[in-house]
Amino acid sequence: MSTPMTATPGQTVGPFFGYALPFDRCHELVPPGSPNAVHVSGIVTDGADRPVPDALLEIWQADADGAVPRSAGSLRRDGFTFTGWGRASTGDDGRYSFSTVVPGPSQPGAAPFILVTVFARGLLNRLFTRAYVPGDHLADDPLLASLPPDRRDTLIASRDAGGLRFDVRLQGPRETVFLRYPGHQR
Repeated sequence: MSTPMTATPGQTVGPFFGYALPFDRCHELVPPGSPNAVHVSGIVTDGADRPVPDALLEIWQADADGAVPRSAGSLRRDGFTFTGWGRASTGDDGRYSFSTVVPGPSQPGAAPFILVTVFARGLLNRLFTRAYVPGDHLADDPLLASLPPDRRDTLIASRDAGGLRFDVRLQGPRETVFLRYPGHQR
């Protein structure tokens, strides 16, 4: 005779980021002030529009020419090898920042974007989204075209004095559009 087993609650993905995941210059895909460097920053907020002080964001992106980097060494920044990957945590004010390059389109006619993954307290799994580079090239992007017009701008970064700004809203009326990739568990 077997005893029925009850499901256990899922485990959230944080807040352990400050201890286990940061490494030296993890948010610097290129050194600040280097040629073509751009500051990408924003704030992560919850459903009540409060800053999330302990989130972790990872980005993946093509280089300025649109080539997807294949170089090893993402965890050891050498100051000149662009690996296209970085990690930044939010501060008490929910803000994060990266030093990187503006990505080029990875395919002819495609809109350039930065892949963003968000880990935060209360999430059962990471969230995936995109931060599109603003410009005229967005009109023909298949993903953006598939979204209702009032939701598209949650995926488009804006230009500011420091470079590009991309805010992430985890819930609420202006929630960022999050994506599910094939094979990604909910």
